[in-house]
Amino acid sequence: MMETNHTFPPPPKPVTELWRPELVRLPKLTWRRRVFRSFLRGLAKLIVWVFVDVKVRGMENFPKHGPALVVINHLGDADSVVLMAFLPYLTDAIGKIELYDLPVLGRIMDLYGLIWLHRGQADIRAIRAALAGFAEGRVISIAPEGRESVTGALEEGTNGAAFLAYKADVPIVPIALTGTSNANIYGNMKRLRRSRATVTVGKMFRLEKQDAGRNETIRQGTRQIMEALASLLPDEYRGAYAESHFQA
Repeated sequence: MMETNHTFPPPPKPVTELWRPELVRLPKLTWRRRVFRSFLRGLAKLIVWVFVDVKVRGMENFPKHGPALVVINHLGDADSVVLMAFLPYLTDAIGKIELYDLPVLGRIMDLYGLIWLHRGQADIRAIRAALAGFAEGRVISIAPEGRESVTGALEEGTNGAAFLAYKADVPIVPIALTGTSNANIYGNMKRLRRSRATVTVGKMFRLEKQDAGRNETIRQGTRQIMEALASLLPDEYRGAYAESHFQA
């Protein structure tokens, strides 16, 4: 059962307090990093097999190669583990730089090779790193909500994903998750139960061209991205986009 926090409006989006641009870069795909990623993929499959019963839909929509931008709704810690276990191949990812300081886990993420991001501000180095990745044909994942949902459903999207998609002119792959909230996953682990979760991959699309100015174009692009995610989710997960009307 989905657990939601019905406190509205949700608190403001977080802003990174400590500025560490020296950590921000496009990770090189060395053979050591590829081997480490393969190891983590195997570990993720084992963890999911033990703790989560996942139903996957639409995996035929996932691109065979890049460049592409993957956008996901962000419910909890298990999101990345589930995706790592079920996507046809591992993607690069943009992650908040605060994770770098987590004991052990931060080091694991850095070895995997995240594009670290300072949230709530224009992180030019992160943007350049992502654009360089697209130029190399990479597939990069991002959570356009800008944090784990505090409501258990979709929050208002931030504009970073739309900006990158327009700037790099890359297609977007929406992936919607359910059942991966921390309350659900960790609660069931304590009870020695497997959690039920779903992964739904939507059809790839490009942002619609707009005649408006830059800010309005990005705003409309963000709306298109978030509505694409909402269209893949059950009603109770649509949150800020519950009233949106989707094309059949």
